[in-house]
Amino acid sequence: MKKIDWARVARWAVIVAMPFLLTLGTLRIIVSWDSPSYPRFEYGRIQPDRYGFTPEERLALAEATLDYLRAPGPAEDAIVILEELTLPGSDESLYNQREIGHMLDVKRLTDIFAQAIWPLAVIVIGGLLFLLSAAERREEGYRAIRSGGLLTTGTLLAIIALIGVSWNFVFTQFHEILFPPDTWTFYYTDSLIRLFPERFWFDFGLLWTGAVFIEGLLLAVLGFWLLRRRDKRMRA
Repeated sequence: MKKIDWARVARWAVIVAMPFLLTLGTLRIIVSWDSPSYPRFEYGRIQPDRYGFTPEERLALAEATLDYLRAPGPAEDAIVILEELTLPGSDESLYNQREIGHMLDVKRLTDIFAQAIWPLAVIVIGGLLFLLSAAERREEGYRAIRSGGLLTTGTLLAIIALIGVSWNFVFTQFHEILFPPDTWTFYYTDSLIRLFPERFWFDFGLLWTGAVFIEGLLLAVLGFWLLRRRDKRMRA
C-alpha cells in the first residue's frame, strides 16, 4: 500500500483554500470596517439620491443597514433593526416587505460566509504551520504560499477583467447563483436601490476583488522570494 504524502496533501489543501479565505476574509473586513465605513467613502464618489435623501440621511440609513449585517445572531432576530427604520420625516417603514425578505437572504448568506472563514483559516494556517515546522517539508510550504497566491491573482484578474467588460453579466450571475429567483430586483424608487445603487456595487466589486488580487500578489511574491532564498542557501 502506497504511503500517503501528507506534505503534498497539505500543500494542495492550502493552495485550494487560500483564494476562498482571502476572498471571504476581505469581504468581512470591508463590511465590518467603520472608520470610515464603505458607504461614507463611496457616497463622496457617486451621485446624490435623486428622490430626496439628503447626504446625511442617506449615510445614516446605509450605516444602520450595515449594523444589521454586523449584528450577532440569526437574521430572523436581527431583522428588527431594519423593520424599525423609517423614511426621514415619516412614520412609513424604510424597507417594504420585498426588501426585508431580500435582506434576510443577504444576512443569512453573509453569516454563512463569516462562518466559513474559520475552517478555511484552519486549513490554510494549520497547513502552513505543518509544512513550515520541519525542514524537510519547508519547501512544500513555500510552494504552497507561491501557488496559492498565483491561483488567487489569476482568478481575481479574470474576475476584474470580466467586471470591466461586462459588469451587468457579473452582477446578474452573482445574484442568480446566490439568491432565489425574482427576489433581488427592485424599483429605482425602493430604498435599497436609493441607498445602494448599481454604481455603489460596481465600485464595491472593484474594491473587493482588487484588494484580494493585491493580497494574492503579495503572497505569490513572498513564496517566490522564500524559494529563491532557499535555493541560494542550498547552493552555498
